[in-house]
Amino acid sequence: MTTTPSHPAAELPGRPPIVDLATWQAARDELLVREKAHTREGDAIAAARRRLPMVEFDGKVEVVGPDGPVPFLDLFQGRDELVVYKHMWYDGAPPQGQCEGCTTTAWSMKDAVYLNARGVSFAIVTTGPWDEVASFVEFMGYTQPWYSVRDVEGPAGGDMGYVACFLREGDRVFLTYSTTGRGNERINGSLGLLDMTPYGRREGWEDNPEGWPEAGEAGAPVGGHGAPICWYWRSDADGNATWGPTSRPAPQWTRPGATPVETLGRRGPHH
Repeated sequence: MTTTPSHPAAELPGRPPIVDLATWQAARDELLVREKAHTREGDAIAAARRRLPMVEFDGKVEVVGPDGPVPFLDLFQGRDELVVYKHMWYDGAPPQGQCEGCTTTAWSMKDAVYLNARGVSFAIVTTGPWDEVASFVEFMGYTQPWYSVRDVEGPAGGDMGYVACFLREGDRVFLTYSTTGRGNERINGSLGLLDMTPYGRREGWEDNPEGWPEAGEAGAPVGGHGAPICWYWRSDADGNATWGPTSRPAPQWTRPGATPVETLGRRGPHH
């Protein structure tokens, strides 16, 4: 049974309008036309992406991992395709001082089993020195392989904050695709789910209806219009948004036995 408001007072401020099921279904069907067109355009773009040319580079260039220097080829783990996330790095910064966007992205990729089943490996690289990177990976509890590409030129190293795809033919390695900015969102499925919710991501750039709820600009656990991402990405053990010696990336507080991390430097928040 669908409840229909009997008078305007039943409308809830800062909420979608209340309608009967038939009215909702009609609006939903209208939006679905646009969504299907978006999906088909995405398929067409993916088809064009598969037709991009590729660039060969030296796959034997060394990167540093838990076993010391290894050739970039090792990141393929014997498979023919490889997806790499290039994580930004701030030398000397504690875990809560590392790039909030990259940290969120890396946290979202806990298991690559479905990629592996299709012959694709996944790895994360960054320009940080390996001793710092190893401590960060252990602290965060990341499950995917990490490597330092410090002083390594692109495409294996180079600029960070990118998703890059590679193909190999024996010992020959090729760069096939790269994207950055919001192109990196594919790794974080939570963003797609948030886009389906009434209040979305609560980020400043979003187009929301007038009167939509906003969190405070600073110190708000869920962010809000204009709120720095770090204020709701990092918190103390009680969930209070903060950046300091007792804060850490929020998901870390869900780990058994989580304790505050010591500040490794005096760098300020990175936006």
